[in-house]
Amino acid sequence: MTTIEGNLQQVRERLARACEAAGRDVNTVTLLAVSKTFGPEHVVAAVAAGQRAFGENYIQEGVEKVLAVQALLPSVDLEWHCIGPVQSNKTRLVATHFDWVHSVDRLKIAQRLSEQRPEDRAPLQVCLQVNVDGGSNKSGVAPDDLSVLAHAVAALPRLRLRGLMCIPEPSEDVAVQREAFRRVHELQQSLMDQGLALNVLSMGMSDDLEPAVAEGATLVRVGRAIFGHRPRKEPVTASAAGSA
Repeated sequence: MTTIEGNLQQVRERLARACEAAGRDVNTVTLLAVSKTFGPEHVVAAVAAGQRAFGENYIQEGVEKVLAVQALLPSVDLEWHCIGPVQSNKTRLVATHFDWVHSVDRLKIAQRLSEQRPEDRAPLQVCLQVNVDGGSNKSGVAPDDLSVLAHAVAALPRLRLRGLMCIPEPSEDVAVQREAFRRVHELQQSLMDQGLALNVLSMGMSDDLEPAVAEGATLVRVGRAIFGHRPRKEPVTASAAGSA
């Protein structure tokens, strides 16, 4: 058994236990393997272990990896998620090469993604990133501004608004972790009460997937617990994307 295969098995077992503790069906939570800074060969190893959904924080690196893996595994249908900050000059890359983007927090970015999504591709699946605890160094729309943004994004063509994403401030206190995730779940419910069809809560990473599942996460973003510690120093701008 490879290290990645063994790690994936352990993470899946954690996820199963978390779902059981929360009284949830494990099939209601998607495991996203965050492969940022790891090479295509690591993705291939994870695919061999049954993983099909992958997340990338750095857009240029992510696009190169998508193309490399497609060349290596042309007959395997994978799902690629952009989970890092999206700048205006990178929206075309995201719109062209990714299936999902979790980190939309401005209407301008959503409009560019909508305009640049190729006609021959399915609508780009979108989550709005919420700055749930007001961290000054993080991306994300403020909770008070979320409703206006959500309704505007939902109206754009070539996009499909699916839900919310968050990266709370790190804490070792499970109660603090759960409270942050609970607030995002409540925001999702409020938007659903306003008529938006949202079914995704992208929240929880290597260190806090259990409290995220307990508070309703439908997708957890796990990197280090699957691939190990990052092989090289991450760019300074990556702080906004959290540690998966």
